[in-house]
Amino acid sequence: MAEAVVAQAAIVRDAGAVPVVVTLADASLKDDAERFGGAEIVAVPVRGPARFGFAPTLARELEGAQLDVLHLHGIWMYPSKAARIWRQRTGKPLVISPHGMLAPWITARGKPQKAVARQLYERGAWRAASRLHALTGAEAEDIRCESGRRDALVIPNAAPAVEAAPPFPDPVVAFIGRIHPKKNLAALIAGWEQARLPAEARLEIAGWGAEEDVAWLRDRIAEVPSARFLGPVYGAEKAEMLRRARFVALPSFSEGLPMAILESWAAGVPTVMSVECNLDEGFDAGAAFDSGMTAESVAAALTRAFALEEGDWRRASDAARSLADGPFSATTVAREWVAAYAALMDQPA
Repeated sequence: MAEAVVAQAAIVRDAGAVPVVVTLADASLKDDAERFGGAEIVAVPVRGPARFGFAPTLARELEGAQLDVLHLHGIWMYPSKAARIWRQRTGKPLVISPHGMLAPWITARGKPQKAVARQLYERGAWRAASRLHALTGAEAEDIRCESGRRDALVIPNAAPAVEAAPPFPDPVVAFIGRIHPKKNLAALIAGWEQARLPAEARLEIAGWGAEEDVAWLRDRIAEVPSARFLGPVYGAEKAEMLRRARFVALPSFSEGLPMAILESWAAGVPTVMSVECNLDEGFDAGAAFDSGMTAESVAAALTRAFALEEGDWRRASDAARSLADGPFSATTVAREWVAAYAALMDQPA
């Protein structure tokens, strides 16, 4: 989601408007701030558990920012309540992007906490919003089932700028993302062990996550000599990881529209991913292999992927770059957002 917010700020700035990023303060904000291209950043202190994000001054900061539109990214935390308060006080447009957080796999977890959140503030925020935003048609259906609203605005995430066609890489598979059970790393690693792979094949996993999830991964990957965990990667380090990858893998149980896949396609790297990534365009274009979500299906997909000759891989790579430069390009997505924001601002308060 953070990558999507960075891209959204760039869309706003490039359209000639002024992005203001109002965020909950945390330890990583200093490192992330420079990625917003000089946008004003307002960090609001949090009281109590970080997972709830209670920031008593947030609504006041939102009003003080003099916004024409408020775009809330993510749900299930206190900012949903603050956004509703801002909407009620100002009458200005509010857009809420759940980023896949209404998918059944997500809503089935932590049911008691989510039931309380729905009752206390989420349903009120969903009703108050000018529009709810879905990344895909599938997410629009999740939004309808949860909120009852049928008017979701469907606009995908934007891919980064497309790079030049890469050389044929060594047999490396990369995973870049959050270390979390929904990413299904257990099946990826077990499938890697079962797949028929080139002798020199390597699995590289990079990301961040809760201590217990990272600890599990470190213990599990220690059992696999051809795999390694790199920790978080950003910027040039992430770009280099993509350059040496022949495929990016994401056999996820649940996604909105994963930036990791769009980033890999922009770099010309085909993907081994589940249908839950909601990017069927990749399968249709030949830029992706369906991994399924079991160790056996992941193993079969990796075996098929590594069976590609160089010419076939290059065709898959070209298809990936074409998707990133076409329906998921920043130009295409920005045009849709500019029109959406303009239409919202033209509506009476």
